[in-house]
Amino acid sequence: MNKFIFFILFLAISLGYLFEVDEMIARTFNPFDKIKKTYINIIVSLQETTEKYFKQVTTIQELQEENKELRPYKILYESTSNELDSILKTVNNPNSTTDQVKFVKVLSYIDFDNFTKVWLDMKKEDDSILGLISQGYAAGIVVNQKGRAKALLNGNEKCNYAIFIGDKKAPGIIHPSKNGHKLIAKYVPIWFDIKKGDEVITSGMDNIFFEGLKVGKVESIKKIQDIQEATIIPYANVLKQKSFFVYKQVKEPKEEKSPKK
Repeated sequence: MNKFIFFILFLAISLGYLFEVDEMIARTFNPFDKIKKTYINIIVSLQETTEKYFKQVTTIQELQEENKELRPYKILYESTSNELDSILKTVNNPNSTTDQVKFVKVLSYIDFDNFTKVWLDMKKEDDSILGLISQGYAAGIVVNQKGRAKALLNGNEKCNYAIFIGDKKAPGIIHPSKNGHKLIAKYVPIWFDIKKGDEVITSGMDNIFFEGLKVGKVESIKKIQDIQEATIIPYANVLKQKSFFVYKQVKEPKEEKSPKK
């Protein structure tokens, strides 16, 4: 009886030991653990890669939208910069501190039945007449109206400035044509030989523009007694412009001579 009980106890202890060892072996050498770990690592890696991809796609889309919004400003900046460089190269003395060129925007039409008069976003308090430039070409003049800058574009009945025609520099004054799409150079002396295709530039004789700014080309000529008129196709397309450059010629102060002793 005692032997039987001892045998039962020995068998129970042995089985318990074997099961514990088996569990330890199973925990240590279970071949499925590596498979599980590999599977989990692959899933986690795929999830991270997917999230990263969709995040990149979203970022790219956001940047593309920002680029669409910024592209017009870049184009405006480049065109404005190029136009300013062209203006400064055309001025006789681009390093002069007396001449001023200012970038301005168009605010609105003054009258809805006249597209050749617009308000500019600048103050104008004196009675001087300033030159208006668009894409490197003469575009009109700027005058003061109750402290505001009023632009009279090419084609306006009050937009007048002095010009030269052709290589001989025949003088004239710009006026609007009847249809408004072209310009008329009036008061050109009859003895000057001007012809179709001659280039028209600002003369600077009126202190509105400097000499040499392009205006357009002669399309036809009409002789009237002692004077002649030239119809001009202008270079500047002023009615579509939302911004301009304003040119101001500032005269250098004359040095006062000291009295001789």
